Amino acid sequence: MKTRKLHNITVSEIGMGCMGFSHGYGELPTEDYAVEAIRKAHDFGCTFFDTAEVYGPNLSETGHNERIVGRAIADFRDDVVLATKFFITAEEVKKDGSVLGTITRHLEASLKCLNTNYADLYYLHRISPDVPVEEIAEAMSTLISEEVIRGWGLSMVNAEILDRANKICHVSAVQNIYSMMDRDYEKAVIPYCMKNDIGFVAFSPTASGYLSGKVNADTKFEGDDVRKWVPQMKRENIIANQPLLDVLKDFADRKNATNAQISLAWMLKKYECVVPIPGSKNQGRILENLGACNVVLSDEEFKELEEALGKITIHGSRKDINSPREYID
Repeated sequence: MKTRKLHNITVSEIGMGCMGFSHGYGELPTEDYAVEAIRKAHDFGCTFFDTAEVYGPNLSETGHNERIVGRAIADFRDDVVLATKFFITAEEVKKDGSVLGTITRHLEASLKCLNTNYADLYYLHRISPDVPVEEIAEAMSTLISEEVIRGWGLSMVNAEILDRANKICHVSAVQNIYSMMDRDYEKAVIPYCMKNDIGFVAFSPTASGYLSGKVNADTKFEGDDVRKWVPQMKRENIIANQPLLDVLKDFADRKNATNAQISLAWMLKKYECVVPIPGSKNQGRILENLGACNVVLSDEEFKELEEALGKITIHGSRKDINSPREYID
Protein backbone atom coordinates (compact mmCIF):
# COMPACT_ATOMS: atom_id res chain seq x y z
CA MET A 1 0.00 0.00 0.00
CA LYS A 2 1.19 3.51 -0.79
CA THR A 3 1.72 6.06 1.97
CA ARG A 4 0.60 9.60 2.66
CA LYS A 5 1.70 12.32 5.06
CA LEU A 6 -0.26 13.79 7.95
CA HIS A 7 2.13 16.73 8.23
CA ASN A 8 5.06 15.03 10.00
CA ILE A 9 3.57 11.53 10.22
CA THR A 10 3.67 8.92 7.45
CA VAL A 11 0.70 6.54 7.25
CA SER A 12 -0.75 4.00 4.82
CA GLU A 13 -3.04 5.76 2.34
CA ILE A 14 -6.01 3.93 3.87
CA GLY A 15 -6.21 3.50 7.62
CA MET A 16 -8.52 1.53 9.86
CA GLY A 17 -11.14 2.87 12.22
CA CYS A 18 -11.40 0.45 15.14
CA MET A 19 -14.49 1.80 16.92
CA GLY A 20 -16.80 -0.97 15.72
CA PHE A 21 -15.04 -3.58 17.88
CA SER A 22 -16.29 -1.77 20.99
CA HIS A 23 -19.24 0.43 20.13
CA GLY A 24 -21.56 1.78 17.52
CA TYR A 25 -22.63 -1.12 15.29
CA GLY A 26 -24.73 -3.42 17.40
CA GLU A 27 -23.54 -6.78 18.74
CA LEU A 28 -19.81 -6.83 19.39
CA PRO A 29 -17.43 -9.47 18.07
CA THR A 30 -15.19 -11.31 20.52
CA GLU A 31 -11.95 -9.63 21.50
CA ASP A 32 -9.96 -12.43 19.85
CA TYR A 33 -11.80 -11.83 16.58
CA ALA A 34 -11.13 -8.09 16.80
CA VAL A 35 -7.43 -8.62 17.51
CA GLU A 36 -7.19 -11.00 14.57
CA ALA A 37 -8.92 -8.47 12.32
CA ILE A 38 -6.45 -5.71 13.22
CA ARG A 39 -3.51 -8.04 12.61
CA LYS A 40 -4.91 -9.10 9.25
CA ALA A 41 -5.25 -5.44 8.31
CA HIS A 42 -1.61 -4.90 9.20
CA ASP A 43 -0.59 -7.93 7.14
CA PHE A 44 -2.45 -6.36 4.21
CA GLY A 45 -0.37 -3.21 4.52
CA CYS A 46 -2.37 -0.96 6.82
CA THR A 47 -0.13 0.99 9.20
CA PHE A 48 -2.65 3.50 10.58
CA PHE A 49 -5.05 2.53 13.36
CA ASP A 50 -7.59 4.86 14.94
CA THR A 51 -9.19 4.53 18.36
CA ALA A 52 -10.39 6.74 21.25
CA GLU A 53 -10.62 6.63 25.01
CA VAL A 54 -14.41 6.81 24.88
CA TYR A 55 -14.98 3.83 22.58
CA GLY A 56 -16.58 1.17 24.73
CA PRO A 57 -19.87 -0.68 25.09
CA ASN A 58 -22.54 2.04 25.24
CA LEU A 59 -19.68 4.49 25.87
CA SER A 60 -19.57 3.24 29.46
CA GLU A 61 -16.22 1.43 29.54
CA THR A 62 -13.45 3.96 28.96
CA GLY A 63 -10.40 2.44 27.28
CA HIS A 64 -12.14 -0.71 26.03
CA ASN A 65 -11.18 -0.16 22.39
CA GLU A 66 -7.71 1.11 23.23
CA ARG A 67 -6.96 -2.11 25.09
CA ILE A 68 -8.01 -4.21 22.09
CA VAL A 69 -5.88 -2.14 19.72
CA GLY A 70 -2.93 -2.19 22.11
CA ARG A 71 -3.07 -5.97 22.40
CA ALA A 72 -3.39 -6.40 18.63
CA ILE A 73 -0.39 -4.28 17.65
CA ALA A 74 1.92 -5.24 20.52
CA ASP A 75 4.30 -7.22 18.32
CA PHE A 76 4.68 -4.44 15.73
CA ARG A 77 4.00 -1.27 17.72
CA ASP A 78 6.86 0.76 16.25
CA ASP A 79 5.84 -0.14 12.70
CA VAL A 80 2.41 1.47 12.94
CA VAL A 81 0.82 4.82 13.65
CA LEU A 82 -1.57 4.89 16.61
CA ALA A 83 -4.15 7.65 16.82
CA THR A 84 -6.37 8.09 19.84
CA LYS A 85 -8.65 10.83 21.09
CA PHE A 86 -9.67 12.60 24.30
CA PHE A 87 -12.31 15.04 25.46
CA ILE A 88 -12.02 17.39 28.41
CA THR A 89 -14.33 19.75 30.28
CA ALA A 90 -13.77 23.01 32.11
CA GLU A 91 -14.71 21.25 35.34
CA GLU A 92 -11.84 18.80 34.91
CA VAL A 93 -9.41 21.61 34.18
CA LYS A 94 -10.48 23.48 37.31
CA LYS A 95 -9.99 20.34 39.40
CA ASP A 96 -6.59 19.47 37.88
CA GLY A 97 -5.31 23.03 37.90
CA SER A 98 -4.39 23.35 34.24
CA VAL A 99 -5.35 22.27 30.73
CA LEU A 100 -1.97 20.55 30.40
CA GLY A 101 -2.56 18.64 33.62
CA THR A 102 -5.95 17.40 32.47
CA ILE A 103 -4.75 16.37 29.02
CA THR A 104 -1.72 14.63 30.51
CA ARG A 105 -3.96 12.63 32.83
CA HIS A 106 -6.11 11.51 29.90
CA LEU A 107 -3.05 10.70 27.80
CA GLU A 108 -1.43 8.61 30.53
CA ALA A 109 -4.61 6.55 30.88
CA SER A 110 -4.75 5.98 27.12
CA LEU A 111 -1.10 5.00 26.89
CA LYS A 112 -1.59 2.47 29.67
CA CYS A 113 -4.53 0.93 27.79
CA LEU A 114 -2.59 0.94 24.51
CA ASN A 115 0.44 -0.60 26.26
CA THR A 116 2.82 1.96 24.79
CA ASN A 117 4.79 4.97 25.98
CA TYR A 118 3.82 7.35 23.21
CA ALA A 119 0.94 8.16 20.88
CA ASP A 120 1.69 9.03 17.30
CA LEU A 121 -1.37 11.22 16.86
CA TYR A 122 -3.48 12.65 19.69
CA TYR A 123 -6.81 14.25 18.80
CA LEU A 124 -9.17 16.49 20.67
CA HIS A 125 -12.29 14.41 20.01
CA ARG A 126 -14.76 17.28 20.18
CA ILE A 127 -14.35 20.99 20.88
CA SER A 128 -15.38 22.05 24.37
CA PRO A 129 -16.89 25.54 24.26
CA ASP A 130 -15.56 26.20 27.77
CA VAL A 131 -11.90 25.28 27.07
CA PRO A 132 -10.17 27.63 24.59
CA VAL A 133 -8.65 25.72 21.71
CA GLU A 134 -5.54 27.91 22.01
CA GLU A 135 -4.89 26.44 25.46
CA ILE A 136 -5.34 22.94 24.05
CA ALA A 137 -2.77 23.76 21.35
CA GLU A 138 -0.27 25.09 23.89
CA ALA A 139 -0.59 21.90 25.93
CA MET A 140 -0.10 19.79 22.81
CA SER A 141 3.06 21.70 21.99
CA THR A 142 4.43 20.77 25.41
CA LEU A 143 3.52 17.10 24.97
CA ILE A 144 5.21 17.03 21.56
CA SER A 145 8.36 18.55 23.05
CA GLU A 146 8.28 15.87 25.76
CA GLU A 147 8.02 13.22 23.00
CA VAL A 148 4.97 11.52 24.48
CA ILE A 149 3.04 12.38 21.31
CA ARG A 150 4.42 12.89 17.80
CA GLY A 151 1.63 15.11 16.52
CA TRP A 152 -1.82 16.32 17.36
CA GLY A 153 -5.15 16.87 15.74
CA LEU A 154 -8.72 18.07 16.00
CA SER A 155 -11.94 16.25 15.18
CA MET A 156 -15.10 17.74 13.69
CA VAL A 157 -13.88 21.32 13.44
CA ASN A 158 -14.41 24.17 11.02
CA ALA A 159 -11.68 26.19 9.33
CA GLU A 160 -11.89 29.09 11.79
CA ILE A 161 -11.20 26.90 14.85
CA LEU A 162 -8.53 25.00 12.95
CA ASP A 163 -6.73 28.21 12.08
CA ARG A 164 -6.79 29.43 15.68
CA ALA A 165 -5.26 26.16 16.86
CA ASN A 166 -2.75 25.86 14.05
CA LYS A 167 -1.31 29.31 14.78
CA ILE A 168 -0.28 28.08 18.23
CA CYS A 169 1.00 24.58 17.39
CA HIS A 170 1.06 23.07 13.92
CA VAL A 171 -1.80 20.62 13.55
CA SER A 172 -0.85 17.26 12.02
CA ALA A 173 -4.34 16.14 11.09
CA VAL A 174 -8.01 17.01 11.13
CA GLN A 175 -10.45 14.12 11.49
CA ASN A 176 -13.84 15.08 10.10
CA ILE A 177 -16.66 13.18 8.50
CA TYR A 178 -16.23 12.99 4.73
CA SER A 179 -17.71 10.88 1.98
CA MET A 180 -19.58 11.22 -1.30
CA MET A 181 -22.62 11.95 0.85
CA ASP A 182 -20.99 14.45 3.23
CA ARG A 183 -18.92 16.98 1.29
CA ASP A 184 -19.30 20.25 3.23
CA TYR A 185 -15.65 20.22 4.30
CA GLU A 186 -14.56 20.52 0.68
CA LYS A 187 -15.51 24.20 0.90
CA ALA A 188 -13.02 25.43 3.51
CA VAL A 189 -11.43 22.80 5.76
CA ILE A 190 -9.83 20.60 3.11
CA PRO A 191 -8.46 23.62 1.19
CA TYR A 192 -7.02 24.95 4.46
CA CYS A 193 -5.38 21.58 5.12
CA MET A 194 -3.90 21.50 1.63
CA LYS A 195 -2.52 25.02 1.97
CA ASN A 196 -1.05 24.45 5.43
CA ASP A 197 0.40 20.93 5.18
CA ILE A 198 -2.22 19.31 7.40
CA GLY A 199 -3.61 15.85 6.79
CA PHE A 200 -7.36 15.35 6.50
CA VAL A 201 -8.47 12.02 7.98
CA ALA A 202 -11.90 11.06 6.69
CA PHE A 203 -14.07 9.10 9.09
CA SER A 204 -17.22 7.36 7.88
CA PRO A 205 -15.87 7.51 4.30
CA THR A 206 -18.42 4.96 3.08
CA ALA A 207 -21.25 6.89 4.80
CA SER A 208 -21.73 4.42 7.65
CA GLY A 209 -21.74 1.61 5.13
CA TYR A 210 -24.50 3.01 2.91
CA LEU A 211 -22.15 3.39 -0.05
CA SER A 212 -21.33 -0.33 0.10
CA GLY A 213 -24.80 -1.03 -1.24
CA LYS A 214 -25.33 -3.59 1.50
CA VAL A 215 -27.91 -1.49 3.37
CA ASN A 216 -31.51 -1.43 2.17
CA ALA A 217 -34.81 0.02 3.31
CA ASP A 218 -35.58 -3.09 5.37
CA THR A 219 -32.25 -3.17 7.25
CA LYS A 220 -32.72 -3.08 11.02
CA PHE A 221 -30.17 -1.39 13.28
CA GLU A 222 -30.06 -2.99 16.71
CA GLY A 223 -28.54 -2.16 20.10
CA ASP A 224 -26.14 0.79 20.19
CA ASP A 225 -25.87 0.97 16.38
CA VAL A 226 -25.21 4.66 15.65
CA ARG A 227 -26.93 4.32 12.29
CA LYS A 228 -30.24 4.61 14.13
CA TRP A 229 -29.39 8.32 14.43
CA VAL A 230 -27.79 8.83 11.00
CA PRO A 231 -30.23 10.81 8.81
CA GLN A 232 -29.04 9.08 5.63
CA MET A 233 -30.04 5.74 7.15
CA LYS A 234 -33.69 6.68 7.56
CA ARG A 235 -35.82 4.46 5.36
CA GLU A 236 -37.02 7.28 3.14
CA ASN A 237 -33.48 8.53 2.56
CA ILE A 238 -32.10 5.05 1.87
CA ILE A 239 -34.64 4.84 -0.94
CA ALA A 240 -34.17 8.42 -2.17
CA ASN A 241 -30.37 8.07 -2.41
CA GLN A 242 -30.53 5.02 -4.68
CA PRO A 243 -29.27 7.03 -7.73
CA LEU A 244 -25.91 7.39 -6.00
CA LEU A 245 -25.65 3.63 -5.53
CA ASP A 246 -26.53 3.15 -9.18
CA VAL A 247 -23.59 5.35 -10.23
CA LEU A 248 -21.23 3.47 -7.91
CA LYS A 249 -22.44 0.10 -9.18
CA ASP A 250 -21.78 1.14 -12.77
CA PHE A 251 -18.19 2.12 -12.00
CA ALA A 252 -17.68 -0.90 -9.76
CA ASP A 253 -18.70 -3.25 -12.55
CA ARG A 254 -16.37 -1.52 -14.99
CA LYS A 255 -13.40 -1.60 -12.60
CA ASN A 256 -14.02 -5.10 -11.22
CA ALA A 257 -14.36 -3.55 -7.79
CA THR A 258 -17.02 -3.02 -5.14
CA ASN A 259 -19.15 0.05 -4.51
CA ALA A 260 -17.25 0.85 -1.33
CA GLN A 261 -13.89 0.54 -3.09
CA ILE A 262 -14.98 3.01 -5.77
CA SER A 263 -16.08 5.51 -3.13
CA LEU A 264 -12.70 5.26 -1.40
CA ALA A 265 -10.71 5.37 -4.64
CA TRP A 266 -12.62 8.53 -5.55
CA MET A 267 -11.46 10.45 -2.46
CA LEU A 268 -7.89 9.18 -2.78
CA LYS A 269 -7.83 10.50 -6.35
CA LYS A 270 -9.51 13.78 -5.44
CA TYR A 271 -7.22 14.98 -2.63
CA GLU A 272 -3.64 13.98 -1.82
CA CYS A 273 -4.04 15.17 1.77
CA VAL A 274 -7.01 12.88 2.49
CA VAL A 275 -6.60 9.55 4.29
CA PRO A 276 -9.84 7.59 4.76
CA ILE A 277 -10.24 5.38 7.82
CA PRO A 278 -13.17 3.08 7.04
CA GLY A 279 -14.35 1.13 10.03
CA SER A 280 -16.02 -2.25 10.28
CA LYS A 281 -16.28 -5.12 12.73
CA ASN A 282 -16.27 -7.64 9.89
CA GLN A 283 -12.90 -9.01 8.77
CA GLY A 284 -13.98 -9.49 5.16
CA ARG A 285 -15.32 -5.95 4.89
CA ILE A 286 -12.15 -4.55 6.45
CA LEU A 287 -9.95 -6.22 3.83
CA GLU A 288 -12.36 -5.18 1.07
CA ASN A 289 -12.05 -1.54 2.15
CA LEU A 290 -8.27 -1.71 2.31
CA GLY A 291 -8.32 -3.25 -1.16
CA ALA A 292 -9.48 0.10 -2.52
CA CYS A 293 -5.78 0.96 -2.70
CA ASN A 294 -5.63 -1.29 -5.77
CA VAL A 295 -8.46 0.51 -7.57
CA VAL A 296 -7.05 3.37 -9.62
CA LEU A 297 -9.33 5.82 -11.41
CA SER A 298 -7.92 7.39 -14.56
CA ASP A 299 -8.27 11.14 -15.05
CA GLU A 300 -11.08 10.49 -17.51
CA GLU A 301 -12.89 8.10 -15.17
CA PHE A 302 -12.56 10.50 -12.27
CA LYS A 303 -13.95 13.36 -14.36
CA GLU A 304 -16.88 11.22 -15.44
CA LEU A 305 -17.56 10.19 -11.84
CA GLU A 306 -17.39 13.78 -10.60
CA GLU A 307 -19.83 14.89 -13.27
CA ALA A 308 -22.23 12.10 -12.33
CA LEU A 309 -22.02 12.98 -8.64
CA GLY A 310 -22.70 16.63 -9.45
CA LYS A 311 -26.09 15.70 -10.87
CA ILE A 312 -27.21 13.79 -7.78
CA THR A 313 -29.10 15.29 -4.84
CA ILE A 314 -28.18 13.75 -1.49
CA HIS A 315 -31.03 13.22 0.94
CA GLY A 316 -30.22 13.37 4.67
CA SER A 317 -27.24 15.13 6.21
CA ARG A 318 -24.83 14.78 9.13
CA LYS A 319 -23.95 18.46 9.51
CA ASP A 320 -24.50 18.64 13.28
CA ILE A 321 -21.00 18.63 14.80
CA ASN A 322 -22.38 18.77 18.36
CA SER A 323 -23.86 15.29 18.28
CA PRO A 324 -24.90 13.56 21.52
CA ARG A 325 -22.17 11.39 23.02
CA GLU A 326 -24.00 8.21 22.07
CA TYR A 327 -23.63 9.36 18.46
CA ILE A 328 -19.85 9.90 18.63
CA ASP A 329 -17.72 8.37 15.89
